[in-house]
Amino acid sequence: MQITFLGTSSGVPTRARNVSAVALRLPQRSELWLFDCGEGTQHQFLRSDLRVSQLRRIFITHMHGDHVFGLPGLLASLGMAGSCPGVDLYGPEPLRDYLDGVLRTSSTRIGYPLRVHRVEAAARSGDPLLEDDDLVVRCTPLNHRVPAFAYRVDQRPQAGRFDVGRARELGLPPGPIYAELKQGASVRLSDGRLIDGRTLCGPPRPGRSVVYCTDTVFSEAAVALARGADLLIHESTFAHREAEMAYQRQHSTSTMAAQTAAEAGVGRLVLTHLSPRYAPGNPLTPDDLLAEARTIFPNTVLAKDFLSLDVTPAGS
Repeated sequence: MQITFLGTSSGVPTRARNVSAVALRLPQRSELWLFDCGEGTQHQFLRSDLRVSQLRRIFITHMHGDHVFGLPGLLASLGMAGSCPGVDLYGPEPLRDYLDGVLRTSSTRIGYPLRVHRVEAAARSGDPLLEDDDLVVRCTPLNHRVPAFAYRVDQRPQAGRFDVGRARELGLPPGPIYAELKQGASVRLSDGRLIDGRTLCGPPRPGRSVVYCTDTVFSEAAVALARGADLLIHESTFAHREAEMAYQRQHSTSTMAAQTAAEAGVGRLVLTHLSPRYAPGNPLTPDDLLAEARTIFPNTVLAKDFLSLDVTPAGS
């Protein structure tokens, strides 16, 4: 798993930061998943090394413009490319009506399968929103002025590392047989030997996990969703000194984000969704918000547009 930030500002873009969008790259399946799609996101794709042709799923946290205004344009461009196999959208109830209205009134035709999934039921029940043989996605309600949801992606445990040296000692020919053995399967060779793949693999490796949490004031539900995650991406709209404003506007301060990370026991915290009031040259800067968060949760980094991070195991 690899995260790339395509927009890290709140409300409006700045010269250095576009509005919210975070891409999750899944190399093992040649897919991209996108979390939120603020205005200009497709331009950010063009400025990155990500391949928008690999985009398969988009998760929307809530219906405020700085999180959805880029969606119609991106979907329309995918259609014009003529090679999109389909996109699945996940988000609050108004998402379908919003898209239907924009696409209809702009006479935009989407020439590929576009499936919209509501997330409220999964958020209430705690059941998986999406799961397959490799990944599980869950969501939870947040505390914001409109219905908003955080998302968690968990990779299922991975097979142990394959001992190539031992395989060579046994005279096993490289190729498709290695793939089967890596999965722990038993394979009968042409000479009659039965090789148990489990004897050639180390212990199972835990899967990676990432949580995307915005927009919200401090939320116990977010803590529960993020419990033990390798990476927590959390909004940090305001500095600690402006906590009253944060509560009024239902956003988080740097210290609320750090408190969430600490209580959830995550491996690493990334601050994003920064107010333009902290642009360089102002009395407080993003570095000040980072310093505030680190007093509570030291393993915190500050997002910036086009920052890419590998999702590594907690504690590494």
